[in-house]
Amino acid sequence: MSARGPTEEEIRNIIMPLMLSGAKMLDKHCPRCGSPLFEKGGKVFCPVCEHRKKQQKAEMKGVEERLMEKLNELANSLPEDIDELEKHLRAMEKIIELLERYRKLEGGE
Repeated sequence: MSARGPTEEEIRNIIMPLMLSGAKMLDKHCPRCGSPLFEKGGKVFCPVCEHRKKQQKAEMKGVEERLMEKLNELANSLPEDIDELEKHLRAMEKIIELLERYRKLEGGE
């Protein structure tokens, strides 16, 4: 599945500053998003795909942090009532499953 091409915002905020920084725009394009490839410091890369990957990781990290906060909140407020405790523990178990999935996604891109 190929990603969409660079948006106007990506061109303005990623590609243009890169060109001004002295990076060399190549006559080749990214097979994934169609953005021009660049070379800087001997490294050839797609600035758009790199930027999107960083954004995705940051978003996933935010989700992981919110899940951990909720897990801690639940762990610190365990009820005495057995039925309520079971509900708490089921919710905690689901959060742990989600955390494991996010960590697999983060590590296995």
